Amino acid sequence: MNILLSGEFEAAELHDWEQCLSSALPQARWLNRDAALAVADTVEVAVVANPPPGSLRGLPKLRLIQSLWAGVDRLLQDPTLPPGVPIARMVDPAMNAAMAETALWATLALHRGFFGYAEAQRRGLWQPRPQRRADEVPVRVLGLGQMGLSAARRIAQQGYPVCGWSLGSRAIAADGIDCRQGSDALPGLLAEAQVVINLLPLTPATAGLLDARFFAALPRGAAIVNLARGAHVVDADLLAALARGQLSHAVLDVFRSEPLPAGHAFWTHPQVTVLPHVAAMTDPRSAAQVVVANLRRCFSGATPEHLVDRSRGY
Repeated sequence: MNILLSGEFEAAELHDWEQCLSSALPQARWLNRDAALAVADTVEVAVVANPPPGSLRGLPKLRLIQSLWAGVDRLLQDPTLPPGVPIARMVDPAMNAAMAETALWATLALHRGFFGYAEAQRRGLWQPRPQRRADEVPVRVLGLGQMGLSAARRIAQQGYPVCGWSLGSRAIAADGIDCRQGSDALPGLLAEAQVVINLLPLTPATAGLLDARFFAALPRGAAIVNLARGAHVVDADLLAALARGQLSHAVLDVFRSEPLPAGHAFWTHPQVTVLPHVAAMTDPRSAAQVVVANLRRCFSGATPEHLVDRSRGY
């Protein structure tokens, strides 16, 4: 069983993936691009992590592309991506839990003013602030996929009033979480928000969604947490909203260009917290089990789980 393993890996990271995947599926040979092309007629599955464009050409028997990442926007931008081959994205319960932890941490820190206290410490200032209750801080979660729902549930468990939103019109059941759908519902949802957490997929319809109009729809002093994709945010509009006090703080884990370029205004802005795309890192130990379970479905003739709708972009 020959399987292509391709992506943007550092040497140690690639070693970890190869070990975990080999342990989970010892009968497979995990091949790099050159080795896979040498036996192209025997390669039916590609396991990828943002592979270089063109990496999946020349594999005529390919019948599944399994992503190691939850987001597939970069993969779908490859014009050489083989048409008609199913793509499965990574849905790992361990990643969902990690993302929910980060979303809860950001909510707690914003609610209780902990970022402000950290700045006060740096300045040597003793400045207690009024303390609100959790039920006085409405939280809005954009994106109701696996990660969005996990985050919404985790935050709601701490007593915050949580409402989730998705762009599509399909109704979503979320165990007591108030869920709203469609662009018409967004302005009213934002008007009630103190903390907005973005976990939307990046598509043409959501790129640049967090712009001047979006920020203006929020109550003055609300905060933004972007854990999805950097291209969701119009950077200049975010900086302007912070400057005029429309936004009080932004927690940013993702950026239009990564790593965040030296000298970017976000690095030193007192109202911006920068994370290096670590809100929910893929853990090869758990993700390898997810990959192999989906590969077994493919080879047995069953439908793989978490298939991407190319027309929707996720």
